[in-house]
Amino acid sequence: MIKKILVANRGEIACRIIRTCKELGIKTVAIFSEADQDHIHVGMADESYLVGGARVNESYLNQQNILAIAEKAEVDAIHPGYGFLSENAGFARKVSDLGMTFIGPSPEAIEQMGDKVQSIEMMKKAGVPVIPGITLTNIEEETVIKASRKIGFPIMVKAAAGGGGIGMQKVEHEDEVMKAVQSVVKKSETFFGSSQIFLEKYVEQPRHIEAQIAGDHQGELIALGSRDCSIQRRHQKIIEEAPPNQFSDRGNQSLLEEAIKAGKALNYTNVGTVEFLVDEQENIYFLEMNTRLQVEHPVTEETEGIDLVEWQIRLAEKEPIAEQKRSEGKSSHAIEVRIYAEDPKTFFPSPGTISEWSFPEMEGIRYDFGVRTGTIVTPYYDPMIGKVIAYGESRDRCITLMKECLSKATVVGIKTNIPMLVSTLEDDRFKNGKVTTHFVQQR
Repeated sequence: MIKKILVANRGEIACRIIRTCKELGIKTVAIFSEADQDHIHVGMADESYLVGGARVNESYLNQQNILAIAEKAEVDAIHPGYGFLSENAGFARKVSDLGMTFIGPSPEAIEQMGDKVQSIEMMKKAGVPVIPGITLTNIEEETVIKASRKIGFPIMVKAAAGGGGIGMQKVEHEDEVMKAVQSVVKKSETFFGSSQIFLEKYVEQPRHIEAQIAGDHQGELIALGSRDCSIQRRHQKIIEEAPPNQFSDRGNQSLLEEAIKAGKALNYTNVGTVEFLVDEQENIYFLEMNTRLQVEHPVTEETEGIDLVEWQIRLAEKEPIAEQKRSEGKSSHAIEVRIYAEDPKTFFPSPGTISEWSFPEMEGIRYDFGVRTGTIVTPYYDPMIGKVIAYGESRDRCITLMKECLSKATVVGIKTNIPMLVSTLEDDRFKNGKVTTHFVQQR
């Protein structure tokens, strides 16, 4: 049995994991950088340790220091949260080699899905529909142009080894493709240490819909509903909801079946997410698989009546899915908004000290925050500082609750994207239509 967990993360997700561990009677160990000494997660845990300097490579990506702390604290398991080392197969192996449990899937599954090219080839073999595309290691102009013509414009240029939308570029015309390729290669080498790129067909007016899956060590794998994550800026999600609005039962059932097929092809264990692009005709195309907890997991928790962190822990303990708990009082709909410390007009980060942080207590509203009054928001990490989740009997009710909540919120000392979130919730296209991944750009 897992009795003590080191949370290898920070901010709201560290707080979220620690909260579930407390409910389960599991002791927790927090790590913090020099910039995070006064952050909430540090005080929430039973033990806390300085892991390194402010920069991520000195702290939250410093595998040696993290594992040394884990040994010193004599933990049974490490929960990586999301981002940082959550999809690092090498780190997962090192955790296992030390006799600890990595709370997530096998290193092999992480490795297979971490490479876009390998993951797409695996999905093809499994019969999961994928977007037509070509992988290139040779980026000479003649090769790139020939490949682009074969796919047909418009195309997307992506880093083959990356994720999270980093470096991704849309190309409309042939004379723009080499500039885009060179830009993507440069970013790919910087972020992922790889120059390999991937060209794929651009899906017009797509929706980004994903399925939550869970697999146990006994061979059972299920889908726990779907989520719409189409509201994005720079390929980063802003608003998510479950279930997807204006998505037919047939389309949803098909998407869940494809997600299960993808998970079974991997012999997947623990919690994961299979992401798809869905076109106007509800054709479904595999996008990628995230072998970890997602930022947007709360909307699934509220609509499915489950605690996904608890599921992760119990599945890591090799409990069967049949024994996992569900709540009778689940909601019909849930919407999550991500609060970023950024200028709502430019999306540029807005670091600083939060001199006032106040949100109303409301029925049907859940807060997953990583900051409070007095917190210093630094430029060293992702600018997402919290999430607000509205849940209730209908989508309209969730929108009303969320607007009321955000309109009563007070944040002083930094800029946030709250005005942009409110204007989106008030937009007729959001309220009445099925939005696409172009929504923010088109507005």
